[in-house]
Amino acid sequence: EGYAAETPSSAAASEERITVHHAERPAIQNFPRAGFIEQARRLTASQNIAPVGRQQKWGNFNRGNGEGSGFGPVGRYGIAPWAEDWSYLRDKRARKDFFDPLKFIALNRDGTIWLSLSGRSRARNWYNQFPMLGTNTHSHSGRFTTRNMVGADLHIGKHVRIFGQLINGTAAGWSGYGYNSTFRKRLDVGQLFAEYQQTIGNARTGVIFGRQQFLDAPSYIMYDRETQNVQLTWNGPRAYAVFPHVRFDAYDFVGTNITPRAMFHDNQDWTTRLYGFDTTFDVPAFNIGNQHIRSYLDLFWIGFHLGGKSGTLTHISSSNIPSTITGATTRNNLGFRWYGTAHNLEYALGALWQGGRFTQYASTYSRNVSAYAINTTLGYRYPAGLLHPFAGLQTDLYSGGNETRSEGKVNTYIAPFSPQNPYLDYTGYVGAGNLVSVAPVLIGSPGGSVSLKIKAPLLWRQKHGGSLYSVNSAYNLPKFHGHFVGIAPNGLFTWAISPHLNWVQDFAWFEASRGIRRAGGKSGAFYQSTFSFAF
Repeated sequence: EGYAAETPSSAAASEERITVHHAERPAIQNFPRAGFIEQARRLTASQNIAPVGRQQKWGNFNRGNGEGSGFGPVGRYGIAPWAEDWSYLRDKRARKDFFDPLKFIALNRDGTIWLSLSGRSRARNWYNQFPMLGTNTHSHSGRFTTRNMVGADLHIGKHVRIFGQLINGTAAGWSGYGYNSTFRKRLDVGQLFAEYQQTIGNARTGVIFGRQQFLDAPSYIMYDRETQNVQLTWNGPRAYAVFPHVRFDAYDFVGTNITPRAMFHDNQDWTTRLYGFDTTFDVPAFNIGNQHIRSYLDLFWIGFHLGGKSGTLTHISSSNIPSTITGATTRNNLGFRWYGTAHNLEYALGALWQGGRFTQYASTYSRNVSAYAINTTLGYRYPAGLLHPFAGLQTDLYSGGNETRSEGKVNTYIAPFSPQNPYLDYTGYVGAGNLVSVAPVLIGSPGGSVSLKIKAPLLWRQKHGGSLYSVNSAYNLPKFHGHFVGIAPNGLFTWAISPHLNWVQDFAWFEASRGIRRAGGKSGAFYQSTFSFAF
């Protein structure tokens, strides 16, 4: 069966009709908010777009899932409700889904004032045989969490809107651990912001102020704390301008303090700051052989400050035992990411330099920072194949070292704001710091609504004398002297039961190296199941 797909080809999007010899099927996104590279896709690159009408009108930056706009990808229901546009449902003839009446609720006669409701509920359970390479004492732990989010997007004419979202979360289990405020939350305000939008010349400009999620960064630098229950949000102003072929984004935020246990008591965390500037170019299309490549180039400055005792620095003693020094740290990330797709080819190339300073708490002791990260993905897709396969290679390099010295520059890279946990491996045992990772990736879509992703990262320490890091801190493995850390083969099975129901299962095994085992670490299994509903 053929069907028509709408593809944005310029600021004034035109229609392109494409005949496809496959039945239309639900779109699958394995990791919402993580970009469209590697996402399960059965048809051509030009059809890898969100359902018609749901993306806001960002012109050339609507390609793929709309991530290029900087406001989060739009795919299945409820993934990024603050980035969705349901104004097309003003025409009741366009309503086809049971929940469509909730997506556009007219509040005046001509529909210029309207409300869009959204909701997302998730139940997740997982089993961890030997958490954190066996260094955590809660072996054979099982945990169960639930999370509910409901939102409302109020549009007042063409220029003003107010978006709000409530969130709550619960956690339980056996031999469980780490049930902090990122897992358990009584009902509170997850997001609440106002936006003013205005077209100036050929640019769509706007200012956003309030509590908001921020996803205008590569997911390996910062994510939205999706693995835990309570998502990462920020407070403050953001301004943007989107031209036909380039966009600009500037922001200055403080964190959200989610530690209060009472309802509606979350407030600003003035010790945590995120600020920066991002420019994205719509790179002119080019050909490599018969591959017609459309791509984006991000140039960014992402800065963060952790005040008081919230910053850490690892020091390794003469007996090779790591200790943690607390204090304040400021780090500025200057870098780029160039990513694109064609009919068969997909790639993402990124690099950054991280500079700044660490100052020990209640002390004059301080050190400058000079670290770096390089992240790449390169893959080939065969959409016409029976399994619509994708095969690729992901490589990542995070600097480390000189932790035995108490002076000089700090060379270990850190990414403190919840980078995408499964980006390296699903277990979360190994984090972004003093690390080299090489990971073959295979993806297949064997059925009308299922996808299977298999990945096998091989992991090494980047500097022999530096620590091995988890997603939270340095491991205390003083007898580990080798480079090789292990291999973490894993699989991700996604079943898009319907446009509103999704079931994802993660299977992983971390095979620790001989050096890790001799130092006291362990190999182990990890399993996670997530069932979600969204509208």
